[in-house]
Amino acid sequence: MYTVKSYQFAQSLDEACELLQKDSKNTVLGGCCWLKMGHKRIRTAIDLTRLNLSYITESDGKILIGATTTLRELETSPLLQKRFGGILPQCVKNIVGVQFRNIATVGASVFSRYGFSDILTALLALNTSVELHLGGVMTLEKFIELPPQRDILKQIIIADDGRVAAYQSMRNSVTDFPVLAVAVSKLAADWKVSVGARPARAALAQNAAKLLSQGASPEQAGNAAAEELAFGSNMRASAQYRKLLASVLVKRAVQQCREDTSK
Repeated sequence: MYTVKSYQFAQSLDEACELLQKDSKNTVLGGCCWLKMGHKRIRTAIDLTRLNLSYITESDGKILIGATTTLRELETSPLLQKRFGGILPQCVKNIVGVQFRNIATVGASVFSRYGFSDILTALLALNTSVELHLGGVMTLEKFIELPPQRDILKQIIIADDGRVAAYQSMRNSVTDFPVLAVAVSKLAADWKVSVGARPARAALAQNAAKLLSQGASPEQAGNAAAEELAFGSNMRASAQYRKLLASVLVKRAVQQCREDTSK
C-alpha cells in the first residue's frame, strides 16, 4: 500500500529534478509496478511520461533507449532483435506477463538496481552507459556501485559495436523472478560475463572473462565465475544451488556465443 498527497506531470527534466530534491518524500514514478508491494507515503509523485523519453533509436554508433520505454517495447523492438543476438528482447520475455511488461519501464528497472533484474544483467554484459540528468554519462558498471542518488535517469546508451551475446536464466516457473541470470558477450577477444539474481544485483565475473580472452573452455569459464562471485540464499534457492547454476549457465552462454560467432 502506498499513498500520494499530490501528483505532478513534469514539463522538463529540470523541473522534475527540482521537485525531486525539494523533499525527500517526493518520488519519481516509473511503471509503479512494485510500489504497491511496499509501504510508502509519497508527498509529490513526479510523472515523466510527457517528457518524450520513450524511444529506441540508433545514433552515431550507439543505441539509445529512453528511460520511460517499457519492457514490452524492448521485447518487440525490431532494432534490438537484430542486435547482440537479440539478448535484450530475450531477457525480458519471461518477466511476469505482457500486461506487466506494458507498464514496467527500462529506466525504473535500471535506476532501482534490483537484484532480480534480468535487464540489468543483460545490459551489464554489453558496453552500456547511463545518462543522468545531473550526474551526466557514466558506465553502467560504475553506476550500480554508487549509493542511491536524488537524480533522474534520462537514457541508456549502448555501444553498437557488433558484439555477439547470449542470455541464460533459471526460473522455478516461467514467469517467476530468476533463480539466477547470466549474460555473456564477445567482441573478438574481449569477453564480458555478467551474473545476476545471486540474489544480489548483477556483477561482472572479471576472472572468467579474462580466462576466456586467453582461450579457456566454456566449462573453465563457468567454474571461474562460480568461484569468483558471492551467492546468497532466499526463498527461491540456496547459495550452493546458485553457485552450481552459475557454472552451468555461464558455460551454456559461452558456448552459444562461440557458436553464433562461427556462423
